[in-house]
Amino acid sequence: MGNREDLLAGALACLKEKGWARTTVRDIAAAAGVNHAAIGYHFGSRDALLIEAFSRAMEEWGQRIQEATLAALDSAADPRQRYEAFWRHTIASYSENRQLWLASIEAGVEAERSPRVRELMTHALREGRSGLAAGLLGVPEEAVDDRAVRTIGALQMALMSGVLMQWTLDPEHAPTERDIAEGLLALADRLGEGRKPLSQ
Repeated sequence: MGNREDLLAGALACLKEKGWARTTVRDIAAAAGVNHAAIGYHFGSRDALLIEAFSRAMEEWGQRIQEATLAALDSAADPRQRYEAFWRHTIASYSENRQLWLASIEAGVEAERSPRVRELMTHALREGRSGLAAGLLGVPEEAVDDRAVRTIGALQMALMSGVLMQWTLDPEHAPTERDIAEGLLALADRLGEGRKPLSQ
């Protein structure tokens, strides 16, 4: 790997070990085996490097979750079975990658104090909403329209953030994949009561 890839790998290792707030430029440089000046040269700042490392990790996570979900189901699986399988693997990843997920929470807090981190996180959120919508609809990301991103993608991201917090702080009472699916269906039924047909 070149210095840039080494730095990304080092930053990710530090995020998993120390989290966002406690990771320093020197920590990353030591983990990457390069001079800390390389961070400024390749990324401009520690925060920009951490955001890119985290974003890449999330892309890889999404791919692994999708592959694991598909591998666990047969071709006849219905949408609910697929959705529950997605959540089953997602919830498992909250424990397997606990420090990485905690780093995402820390980054959100840091964004309140740093305009640059906010800018980078906002960009990552937009990409995340689009990717989630595409994954749930089973279509390429470029085929997802803005409405789907703002509804399906945004709702799924909100659910993931909330479920993550519950599994982090109170795992004994956090919802399972079945709880989540049943809750969404019950809420959808409730919201649909008395709704007029679109033709009216």
